[in-house]
Amino acid sequence: MDIKDKMELERLITASSRIVFFGGAGVSTESGIPDFRSAQGLYRDNNIRQDYPHTAEVMLSHAFFIENPDLFFQFYRSVILHPQARPNPAHMRLAQLEQTGQLIAVITQNIDGLHQLAGSHHVLELHGSVHRNNCMQCGKTYDLSVVTSTRQIPMCSCGGMIKPDVVLYGESLDNSVLFRAIAALQQADLLIIGGTSLTVYPAAGLIDYFRNGKIILINQNKTALNHRADLVIRAPIGLALANTNL
Repeated sequence: MDIKDKMELERLITASSRIVFFGGAGVSTESGIPDFRSAQGLYRDNNIRQDYPHTAEVMLSHAFFIENPDLFFQFYRSVILHPQARPNPAHMRLAQLEQTGQLIAVITQNIDGLHQLAGSHHVLELHGSVHRNNCMQCGKTYDLSVVTSTRQIPMCSCGGMIKPDVVLYGESLDNSVLFRAIAALQQADLLIIGGTSLTVYPAAGLIDYFRNGKIILINQNKTALNHRADLVIRAPIGLALANTNL
């Protein structure tokens, strides 16, 4: 990583008091969780194609969950869940910025809960969380252990099937989360975007609500927003955000 980019990153952070972070799967790759769309991502993983009869997109759809819950949970446990993962320097730095009062929100497309594990509290999970699971019949809530402790379809004590509180293909995002994300973006004076290709909508469209301030974009690959950013860093986000003394 270029030292000049790191210095400018720190200068912009220091000068800001209402930072919002918008992140995607690339934030957690340094924690050992694969992303989706990179060359090594889940959508291009040959092992997944060999082991399962459908693409990852199909198996992560609402229709597939309803029609084939046994195969859905087999795929979900083996490919999507990474309960051993731990926060990396990016998660830790963002939690520190929240503690100092500079960061007002983390808007994440991730479902792994690593921001909260690092100590962040103002986390808006656009696509839900693997740590929340709800009975489809009575609404009772369960933690992740209800899924990991069995190899069968997780069932509620009432007899209903339990569904992870994650947004599957074909499902809508939570409006209350969207409204809070929009409000945070409209208040922000610095937007840090990291680890996302900005191709997943409607999540990526939220960026348009940020209009007053600087944009830092940290991603190893080029995105459609590079031209709007005040600073573009092509490096792993954990390396870029690591709290080092310059």
